[in-house]
Amino acid sequence: MTSPRNRILVIKHGALGDIIQGLDAYASLRASFKDAMIAVLTSAPFAGLMRSMPYFDEVYVDKRAPFWRVDKTLTIASILRNDFDIIIDLQCSSRTAAYHRYLVQSGQDWIGNAPNCSHPYPDFTGIHNTERMLTAVKMAGAAPIQADLSFFKTEEGLDMPSPYGLIMPGCSPAKPSKRWPFYKDLAALLAKDGITPVIIGTLVDKQACDEVAEQVPEAVNLCQKTSLSQLANLAASSAISVGNDSGTIFLCAKTNAPALMIMGPDTDERMSAPTGRQADFIKTEDMHNLSAEAVYKHLSQTRLKR
Repeated sequence: MTSPRNRILVIKHGALGDIIQGLDAYASLRASFKDAMIAVLTSAPFAGLMRSMPYFDEVYVDKRAPFWRVDKTLTIASILRNDFDIIIDLQCSSRTAAYHRYLVQSGQDWIGNAPNCSHPYPDFTGIHNTERMLTAVKMAGAAPIQADLSFFKTEEGLDMPSPYGLIMPGCSPAKPSKRWPFYKDLAALLAKDGITPVIIGTLVDKQACDEVAEQVPEAVNLCQKTSLSQLANLAASSAISVGNDSGTIFLCAKTNAPALMIMGPDTDERMSAPTGRQADFIKTEDMHNLSAEAVYKHLSQTRLKR
């Protein structure tokens, strides 16, 4: 592509793990088009996170209202028709395909998988999400780079007894099959080895976090008490971070600290393994057959820092 890229719109609604996996893509756009106006269209839960990034000049919020809500649909149409030289669809959902079909101007440059878009993606079967999004921005003319996560660490860290390990027992409520059931046992093994378990989670993870804290008195329960910035700082100084297929473990891994994802049959490691210099995963076809002892042995042999 040789046409100017002075105004660029990225579409990325979520979820958190997907947004974290797109960091290299956003950074590559910003580095390659330093003087361009780069905007992102995202969903309300992630607007603040996107605004904290040094990559976007404008953050638009898509409420993803039903299309019969004409006022909301016209708002999205006005954003999409705001003289962007190119739109890069990193969400690739049925909704964004409908945006391309019904709301953008005819002939709009659009990178994505919407039918009849100007620049369709290649076959991404088995390709990691990070690489898919990097391919998208390379199609727009960007040179790939790795994101610098220093912007994530603007808040002061929390003082924790050293050494400590982060335990993240939660996951999306819509995907309970991604939840490994033995975090309390893993936390007990960490504590027995002199490593303080620090429990991380959000409101939807409260029950899972509280169960670990109740069983392991040495644990520090920070459920609902950490921002993403504080989590990034905690991860960077931790002996290990362990979590399910969720956004928090992707962030911990991206800090290049030791991190382990426990993934079940619902997760394709080719597309969704965590990335980072010390990132790792264990894949099991049955979450209930993977013991805490097996996980701890794996950690001790590979990633655990004491």
